Amino acid sequence: MKLIIGGDEAGRPLVETLAAHLRAQGHAVTDDSANQTDPGERYAGLSERVARRVLSGEFDRGILCCGTGLGVSISANKVPGMRAALTHDVYSAQRARLSNNAQIITMGARVIGPELAKSVADAYLAVEFDPASHSKANVDAIDALDARARG
Repeated sequence: MKLIIGGDEAGRPLVETLAAHLRAQGHAVTDDSANQTDPGERYAGLSERVARRVLSGEFDRGILCCGTGLGVSISANKVPGMRAALTHDVYSAQRARLSNNAQIITMGARVIGPELAKSVADAYLAVEFDPASHSKANVDAIDALDARARG
């Protein structure tokens, strides 16, 4: 799978751990973390950049990390068409994709340990959204809300 991951200053250590883990599994991983020439780059810019690259089809899915996972999740969800889910457990990671067709998951490097983060990422990547599932109506409703918000 072609993946993009990124983190701000707080999330970068977890991103590096996840990138190595996912590459070892054979995934093509691009690390698009906060601009190293501008260490003050905010997570909003990082999240927007990663979300747009996933939405464009350049990448299959994405993972974003910051201190709590909250800031990157909120920021990514501001990009029209994006469904990003904060995940710190395996079940939520699976459901993010199965029930909500999330294109990105987010995690907090100050909240989750590296081994659990690997399991969360693996769980998210192991499942696919089924457009014939009962969850499709909910995903369609989310997309309709997004379209109305764009006005």
